[in-house]
Amino acid sequence: MKHIFVDLISQMTTITQEEELFIEHTFPIKTFEKGNYLLKEGKVAKESFFVIKGCVREYLLLDGEEKTIAFYTENQSLGNQSSISNKTPSKINFICSEQTTVVITDVKKEKEFYNKFPRFKEFCFEEMDRIIGKQREELTEFYRLKPEDKYLKLVKERRDLLNRVPQYQIASYLGVKPETLSRIRARMGQ
Repeated sequence: MKHIFVDLISQMTTITQEEELFIEHTFPIKTFEKGNYLLKEGKVAKESFFVIKGCVREYLLLDGEEKTIAFYTENQSLGNQSSISNKTPSKINFICSEQTTVVITDVKKEKEFYNKFPRFKEFCFEEMDRIIGKQREELTEFYRLKPEDKYLKLVKERRDLLNRVPQYQIASYLGVKPETLSRIRARMGQ
């Protein structure tokens, strides 16, 4: 089976055997068990991730309470770019909600890759900017909705999450208490 980054880049350009081997070496694939942290608050982020299979929850602690910001599932990227770029402690957490397989991207190894194969730098950066921009835009749009509309959007666009993560985390993601989520679901006959 080819490395997922080889498959993705191959859709944009032809890749040599040398480039393919370097990609496989530079961007390792690793599986984490449910409950493992990819990043903990207070640690300086050094890596970003691309989810091949599984689910990662992003949350922060406010007054001792977990506030879920996002869920990342198959073919989604995640990372704390602010912590990586500024070398500052993270204010967020990334935790695996289920067994999760990811591609790990390390800043130093990524620079080494672009130095060795500069032709990839521009379109990889453009693609990452596009992906991150789209994710942030969707997140901003989502948080502007009322809780019931958020739930409807979740049911329509990410129904799988309803069976993959606990309801109290869904409630936190929607910005409501679990009992409010129960009332919303009851009104909708779910």
